Amino acid sequence: MSQNSIAEALRLVVADTYAIIGQTHMCHWNVRGPSFFSLHTAFEEQYNELFVAVDEIAERIRAIGELAPGGLSKLAAMSGIEEIAEDSSATDMVGHLINANEKLLADLKAARDIAGEANDSESEDLMIARIQIHEKTLWMLRSYLD
Repeated sequence: MSQNSIAEALRLVVADTYAIIGQTHMCHWNVRGPSFFSLHTAFEEQYNELFVAVDEIAERIRAIGELAPGGLSKLAAMSGIEEIAEDSSATDMVGHLINANEKLLADLKAARDIAGEANDSESEDLMIARIQIHEKTLWMLRSYLD
């Protein structure tokens, strides 16, 4: 595996993360109903954490000598994560964010494996840390639907 392969995998993680930031922020603004306060707060915590994380991932891409992706339309196209309607129910929002986080989790694991095969421990460790966070996020979102 080459540095370019690692960078491409990390670039996809950046795109996925930005897509989820946008979707989570929109859900934060538009969630309604009896779960408003808990979901409004949870969504805010999630998008704030993601915003810090995406910077670290993009900086890792730069550290290995490649360029980080940018531009909302480019990031959206790269991620392939569909958008949810603004007037969706709280339950649909949570379900949508579960699907988006599952996609990101799969891409994180692929990036981890590529970095591991290339003996890039720093990128591998970064992906492992992100995997742990998204597994926890998925547990919390799924628990809401139980």
